[in-house]
Amino acid sequence: MKANTITTFKKSLPFILFCIFIGIAQKVSAQADPRKVREENFKGTIKLDVRDSKADWDAYTPKKAPEGSPNVLFVLYDDTGLAAWSPFGGGINMPTLQKLADNGLIYTQWHTTALCSPTRSTLLTGRNHHLTGNAAITEAANGFPGAHGRIPEQCATIGQILQDNGWSTFWIGKNHNVPEQDVASGASRKQWPLQLGFDRYYGFLGGETNQWYPDLVEDNHFTEAKYGPEEGYHLSKDLTDKALEYIRDQKATNPSKPWFMWFCPGANHAPHHAPAEYIAKYKGKFDEGYDAYRKWVLPRMIEKGIITKGTDLTNFNPLPPNVAVAGDFVRPWNELKPDEKKLFSRLAEVYAGFSEYTDAQVGRIIDYLEKTGQLENTVVIYAADNGASGEGSPNGSVNENKFFNGYPDELSENLKYIDKMGGPDTYEHYPTGWAAAFSTPFKMFKRYSEYAGGTCDPLVISWPKGIKAHGEIRNQYHHSTDIVPTILDICGLQMPNVYRGVGQYPLSGVSMRYTFDAKPDDPTQKHIQYYAMLGTRAIWKDGWKAITLHAPLSSKGHFDQDVWELYNTNVDRSESKNLAKENPEKLKELIAAWNDEADKNLVLPLDDRTAVEVLGVERPAEEKARERYVYYPGTAPVPEGVAVNLRGRSYKIVADVEIKEATASGVLFAHGSRFGGHTLFIKNKKLYYVYNFLGIKPEQQLVSSIELTPGKYTLGMEFIREKTGEHGEQIGKAKLYINDKVVAEGPMKTQPGKFTLSGDGLCVGYDSGDAVSSEYKTPGTFKGGTILGVGVDVGKEQYIDLQKEAERALKRD
Repeated sequence: MKANTITTFKKSLPFILFCIFIGIAQKVSAQADPRKVREENFKGTIKLDVRDSKADWDAYTPKKAPEGSPNVLFVLYDDTGLAAWSPFGGGINMPTLQKLADNGLIYTQWHTTALCSPTRSTLLTGRNHHLTGNAAITEAANGFPGAHGRIPEQCATIGQILQDNGWSTFWIGKNHNVPEQDVASGASRKQWPLQLGFDRYYGFLGGETNQWYPDLVEDNHFTEAKYGPEEGYHLSKDLTDKALEYIRDQKATNPSKPWFMWFCPGANHAPHHAPAEYIAKYKGKFDEGYDAYRKWVLPRMIEKGIITKGTDLTNFNPLPPNVAVAGDFVRPWNELKPDEKKLFSRLAEVYAGFSEYTDAQVGRIIDYLEKTGQLENTVVIYAADNGASGEGSPNGSVNENKFFNGYPDELSENLKYIDKMGGPDTYEHYPTGWAAAFSTPFKMFKRYSEYAGGTCDPLVISWPKGIKAHGEIRNQYHHSTDIVPTILDICGLQMPNVYRGVGQYPLSGVSMRYTFDAKPDDPTQKHIQYYAMLGTRAIWKDGWKAITLHAPLSSKGHFDQDVWELYNTNVDRSESKNLAKENPEKLKELIAAWNDEADKNLVLPLDDRTAVEVLGVERPAEEKARERYVYYPGTAPVPEGVAVNLRGRSYKIVADVEIKEATASGVLFAHGSRFGGHTLFIKNKKLYYVYNFLGIKPEQQLVSSIELTPGKYTLGMEFIREKTGEHGEQIGKAKLYINDKVVAEGPMKTQPGKFTLSGDGLCVGYDSGDAVSSEYKTPGTFKGGTILGVGVDVGKEQYIDLQKEAERALKRD
């Protein structure tokens, strides 16, 4: 046997050596020879003397866009259903959008992925969201090919392609495509906007932010708003100011160069914040309730041609009890108490004011482009990234963070803020009823990818120079993956097969440019689109649509037992008539098509775990989780995604402080905001620790029994976890220390989830943004002494069992 093996090896030796040689040759050839590069690219002449040589600047000059190339302004809202805005028949007045619609095209069947990060990844790359690694929001990333949360090198962005071909590229506003663990001063910036093809960036990297006290980044660094709401600050205004600044700066130096701007305001995502005068415009407009709104808006949508005549309204609660999740239930309006109706109407007024105010800010950009002669050759795309949001629960909320902590809202608590809604004191979100109403006539809303309520969104495209039709409807079926191919088509560019040495995934979408000259009901050039989000599934193919009955974030699993339904959307836009029994072969065909698309697009595995399970998981980061964290003054806020995690555990906070003046005061440590967080500070010579539990008053507070005088101190606190409460909160005892002496103690409870999704990072020596405690105002900078450092110790204690917490939450539902 051994002899035969040796003989076989000898016979194979020449082939093995040949393979090794080829491998070495390929390695060598992969290295660039500067002489060869010169021969291939340099077209001048090189002699010993420069006076005898001929330069070739073409080889070293950045590529110019073709003469007459258009600017592109892409305005992308959040969380907006098809029935919200006035150009589509809705009750929210959008004058700027209406002006663009009157001079362009309204699309009635444009779809998204049902969630923000995934949709935005498709709008950046033109690839389906699983190919970009964005199966869900970045905070829910998982270690699978379609869910890792990092846009891969195989998916070049529209920013990179336009930048390389002579366009200036700007990104303003929301990002939500940077991995949570990379939103940090010292982390990798590979996924930040400037590394993805954008010359300038100004906005917020997370999924949402406080519109009065935002978490801001400019280019590659964290920054702070230059003024506050007392001086008239609002993020929509600030973003618009910056957008105009970037365009003006570019035109001052490179007036012939076209530009691309992705303008992504915080609207209409929670928190819903707006100036009082815009909220006042809608006083009483929603008093009839969300049931009445649906019945009012559908005829308007039909009259405008947005929805076909004969379309039926669907049920508010279409999912059977064994599938539905209680948090997404819609409470019938006629069963509400008077105070509940008053509260729910007010929440809708705030949302509407927020939307119109932001539209007015976009109007400032449009007015500037018109005055400067740029609007004629600017392609304006105005859209939303997913359906209306149901994250306000059936009861609405003055603090949306309660939803993500699995904590119920109480009517009596919310009513206290009814006159303050939309202002800095609230972080509100309307109830699920308004999400369903603003998604008329479809079923469900954001997060539900099987139904059009989560995916069918408003889209208007205006281009005075390139679109002859004005104020017309386009009914062709399209998807967010189709926007990048459309922009490339308009600009005369193609997505390369190889970009920066990396083979590229093919574009998933098709160009919509043919619709510019089409008739309203001409056939679509798109033939298939799969959907998958948080456990929900659907597929559209040539007008037919198959969907599964499965609720997102339900943790119910058993996907093989899902019931499939079938709809003919050519005649049934609202997906109201299930044809599965009448057309079993068609359903079988579409299920097979979904499986094929899922395989090609890296969709599996499906994940329907609850928000508690998904958001509570620690993900790999450049820095491993440790038992002790040390923070120092003079640094930028540390975002929650990379800050010490106190959820579900005991902890200690210790500050080394030298008090030099008797009047020393200010923040030693702070993390979070008035809507959830904790802070250690000195006030009136006393040491304070406040744990602000989801913004619920009164704040949990410990105050030292003795005063602090000049000297060196170890100041701190300790929380000792004893049990888990009904809603996942940790219940225990807290102690306040000056040196080794306990100076205050008492019962305390801590949040089960994050302090906030909006940022409000961990700070030492000050409190950024919105103050955690009402005992001081931001920034609350520490004065009259020196902070050497602050340590946070979480010991070896393990996190709570997230699976058990999820099971307990399901039993509550």
